[in-house]
Amino acid sequence: MKLAIISHTEHYKRPDGAVVGWGPTISELNHLAQDFEEIYHIAFLHVGPPPPSSLPYTAPNIKFVPLKPVGGKGMGNKLKIVQHIPQIIATVKKTLRQVDVFQLRTPTGIGVFLIPYLTLFSSKKGWYKYAGNWNQDNPPLGYALQRWMLKNQNRKVTINGRWPKQPKHCLTFENPCLTEKEREEGFQITNTKSFSPPFTFCFVGRLEDAKGVQRIIDAFGALENLEQIKTIHLIGDGAKMTHYKKQCIDLGLPVEFHGFLERKEVFGIYKESHFILLPSDSEGFPKVIAEGMNFGCIPIVSDVSSIGQYVCDDNGFLLDSISELRLREVLQEAFSKKTEELTKMASDCYLVASNFTFGLYRKRILEEIINSHSNNKIN
Repeated sequence: MKLAIISHTEHYKRPDGAVVGWGPTISELNHLAQDFEEIYHIAFLHVGPPPPSSLPYTAPNIKFVPLKPVGGKGMGNKLKIVQHIPQIIATVKKTLRQVDVFQLRTPTGIGVFLIPYLTLFSSKKGWYKYAGNWNQDNPPLGYALQRWMLKNQNRKVTINGRWPKQPKHCLTFENPCLTEKEREEGFQITNTKSFSPPFTFCFVGRLEDAKGVQRIIDAFGALENLEQIKTIHLIGDGAKMTHYKKQCIDLGLPVEFHGFLERKEVFGIYKESHFILLPSDSEGFPKVIAEGMNFGCIPIVSDVSSIGQYVCDDNGFLLDSISELRLREVLQEAFSKKTEELTKMASDCYLVASNFTFGLYRKRILEEIINSHSNNKIN
């Protein structure tokens, strides 16, 4: 069986000509390739050097189908998508002729027109992956439109979390991010990690206010017991990095800015960290939370989307109010915990991470989507 995956994943060419793409998505495809004769990945090919978070395809049966990059921030960039619609649809149509099933990864700018195209003009078996906050009250217009369209069509949709009045064709799926070897490593790390101050914290993601970086700096900057903190690792990049760095220097915070790192290096920081921070405005269920939990990192995260369905008082700290004040209160609460309490929380984190293995994901894709006998033809 042959599969086409359509996404907005950024790809680049290395100097040696090898195509690489955003690590988490490429890892997922490399694992899925074990279950398909061929996988065609339709995605964007950008110009310039690839970030360290990029990975190559390791499975020889994956074929990359490049698209010219479109979209971006600002109305002008979004309107430019319109002129590329015919070319994108033509590429999708041609690729679909070569496969048995497809997956469209949403929400994305091209999803606004590809969802109706696939719904109205293709009877090909397929499913959609919605990686955003499925239960967001006031999502951006494009996200809201795509979510509405996905609710009102017949193909299956994999989503984050379980929700009241969830349509039957919308299936709760965890985002895979862990191998069995990484699970074994996580077991060893979690069982030997010592939860005594000073503590090490980490953040992994885009360095921007929406992800909570300013919140992190403000909350730690207002603490009086900085002696309890060894290091705060900020992994990622963003337009405000220089601004954030200056604030941390002025406040005397023990912050290390790493920029983008390769997966192995990120996992190395999980292994030495006690807590993972993600006090963001909105999320689906970020893989970095599950990755950190696998290595005994206790999450301090926003209670948005499905995050609260995996993180609770037994294994982490939820920000019910997403603010600098609430984050500061939670940090003080974490510092007040006994070593035995934090050790138990880390063990519970490791158990939760078992839901996010590539093996379980592949099994569910085959059983609940590919081998499903439901009628996937769109009326």
